[in-house]
Amino acid sequence: MLRLAGVRLLQQRIGYNACNVARQQVVANKTVAGRWGFRSFSSKVTKEESSYVSGFSTQGNVAADTQASATPSQQFKTYKPTTPGKRWLKRVPRDHLYKGKSVRRLTVAKRSTGGRNNSGRITIRHRGGGHKRRIRIIDWQRAESGQQTVVRLEHDPGRSAWIALLRHEENGSLSYIVAPQGVKPGDKVMSYRAEGAQRSSRKDNSTLDEHGITRTASIDPGNCMPLKMVPVGTIIHNIGLKRNGPAVMARAAGGYAQLIQTGETGYAQVRLSSGEVRLVPVDACATIGAVSNPDHQHETLGKAGRSRWMGIRPTVRGVAMNSTDHPHGGGRGKSKGNKHPRSPWGVLAKGGKTRKTPNQFVVKPRPRR
Repeated sequence: MLRLAGVRLLQQRIGYNACNVARQQVVANKTVAGRWGFRSFSSKVTKEESSYVSGFSTQGNVAADTQASATPSQQFKTYKPTTPGKRWLKRVPRDHLYKGKSVRRLTVAKRSTGGRNNSGRITIRHRGGGHKRRIRIIDWQRAESGQQTVVRLEHDPGRSAWIALLRHEENGSLSYIVAPQGVKPGDKVMSYRAEGAQRSSRKDNSTLDEHGITRTASIDPGNCMPLKMVPVGTIIHNIGLKRNGPAVMARAAGGYAQLIQTGETGYAQVRLSSGEVRLVPVDACATIGAVSNPDHQHETLGKAGRSRWMGIRPTVRGVAMNSTDHPHGGGRGKSKGNKHPRSPWGVLAKGGKTRKTPNQFVVKPRPRR
């Protein structure tokens, strides 16, 4: 009994001394912070800092500066409610974008149709009006090899992501690409599509330049290369579906995918942001990194007029129509009469399958709710 009591007394003294040391450290930190005006920050690792991209495995050579785009960054620009439209307006800051006009020869006029076909009938509803725009010609091929410098970042009215103006260091040609996340003016980007074709023509896996020296591709955001040259686990975007084809997938703001399997021949496996695993030819192109402006999905327009500026017309609910105009219409109240949700033409809107033949390139379909 005496021995047990002595052990408990010793443990209490050790815990008391440890608490005193911790309190003294906290007091010292507060004193230093108050004296020098420092702000105290918590050293607790948040959920965003613990993983690169939420929902993806980070094993492999994943770009270290790729951040999760599932949660807003709390860096939105809000306005004082001087007008009703500014009360709920929340936009991503655009101070880093170029304030002038785009390169004229890299644009083409957009002729709007208002959702009509060649016979004048409305084939796409809720379209019409909007501000006059010019389409930026984006280089989806990235076939020109050599180093290019990012001149500036611009806003493209035709897409949700930022675009980057590139200048080739050898011939000085200009081109537009979708700006990857983290790329700044003055950065250097390269395209290795020509090296990938040269690598395919050789029997070995080396890539040689004009002097016969072996070259290696740098895995930096903005660099374009075939999937067979990309390390497994890398975050990519602007993914093509053909050997010499343009980029097709993961082009919207904040879009990304992850390479989970590749090789020298055949098909590579790419996990899309929806969770679908798809087969892509290893000779198809891909750009390293994620697409810029990941907080686009958290913006609020603030008023209906801003949608009209973008060419989007109002949408009327089916239950607010008459029975002759919509299957949900009619009745004495806000009810669709115990009918299953349908489109204006009577097609089931929820739960029905729309794909007639399964896609043979889908290894694992996206999870359904």
